[in-house]
Amino acid sequence: MAMIEGFRVQNYRVLKDATLGRLGTKAEGSGAQKLTPLVAVIGKNGTGKSSLFDAFGFLADSLNLGVEEACFQKNRGGYEKLLSSGTQGPISFTIYYRESPTDRPITYEVSVVLDDKLRPYVKTERLRQRRKGQQKGQPFSFLWLENGKGEVWKGESSVQGEDSDKVPVELTDNRQLGIATLGGLKEHPRIQRFRDFIRNWYLSYFTPDAARAVQNAGPQKHLNIHGDNLGNVVQYMEREHKQRFQTILDKIAKKIPGINKISTYRSPEDNRLFLQFNDKGFTDPFYAQQMSDGTLKVFSYMLLLEDPDPPPFICIEEPENGLYHKLLESLAHEFRDRATGEKNAPQIFITTHQPYFVDALSPEETWILEKGDDGFVTIRRAADYPLIVELVNEGLPLGSLWYSDYLDPR
Repeated sequence: MAMIEGFRVQNYRVLKDATLGRLGTKAEGSGAQKLTPLVAVIGKNGTGKSSLFDAFGFLADSLNLGVEEACFQKNRGGYEKLLSSGTQGPISFTIYYRESPTDRPITYEVSVVLDDKLRPYVKTERLRQRRKGQQKGQPFSFLWLENGKGEVWKGESSVQGEDSDKVPVELTDNRQLGIATLGGLKEHPRIQRFRDFIRNWYLSYFTPDAARAVQNAGPQKHLNIHGDNLGNVVQYMEREHKQRFQTILDKIAKKIPGINKISTYRSPEDNRLFLQFNDKGFTDPFYAQQMSDGTLKVFSYMLLLEDPDPPPFICIEEPENGLYHKLLESLAHEFRDRATGEKNAPQIFITTHQPYFVDALSPEETWILEKGDDGFVTIRRAADYPLIVELVNEGLPLGSLWYSDYLDPR
């Protein structure tokens, strides 16, 4: 499954220039390490964890809605509110990823600015990849657009310089990403796969109240970002993966304190399927609508992780909210057990400020956000601190070291 090895954000809120992981040949030369299958970003309140989470959301919204509308989604407030204070822009993003461990990496770069009528539009957009067999040198562009105009190279392997496969491009709307339009054409399979990669990201905006909603629609294959189709996903799993689904319910029940059993009940009146939770202290089961916020949250995360066809990239902001602290280390292990880096396994990105969750992490998986005196964020991997690596190797948990300010670079 595709995996992001590096991600860079520029001029986006407090993220004036923040990089996680490896970014192509330049980063390789400096010894930067690629992102792991499980990535956790930690930091104090106000250090930019939400901004980093939202940077992924902005890209996903830009693909689906266009950059102008994306600037106003999720209470973002428009381009001017997103642009880093004191900067002229553009707002830029870089993704360095592989479709599989054996594939040549691809770099995607996009920048957004305002036009003369103060409307956000895509200033530049580029996809780059090395030629097959090329070991050194800069990767070549197979998509290059500026102000909605440029060139694209057709096929699986053609790159800049091979004029026979070059096609001129001019978009009718430069507020739309080029990958959204060109990814729908069969002659551009690499662009299509990258477009689908972003389109299938799962960015969790889960709320327990939404998950309690009783749905009238039929079965749905995947949990949506708010969790308000939980009942629909239960219907789909019970219908399409009946035996496996009961095994999943039994597994989840063992992970939630106080729960003996989780089962399903089909209403004879309207044939709807409901979840039943058997609490150890009660004879009669409870329905999902009656369960605590924490129980619903853990159940939804576990169900997401057990998806037979999971999203390639799962991003969850502060999963600890509303959960008993002793559940957090177990939840972190569940995330790692699913994010294996193997085929059909998702990459999981977490933001957190809970030391109990961090206790289950390794220095290689953990990135630390700090806000400087200028108000902008710096980011560094915990594994880049030799003392931290040594202490963890001696058996000290990472969350406890963070709680004791060992991860404070100042």
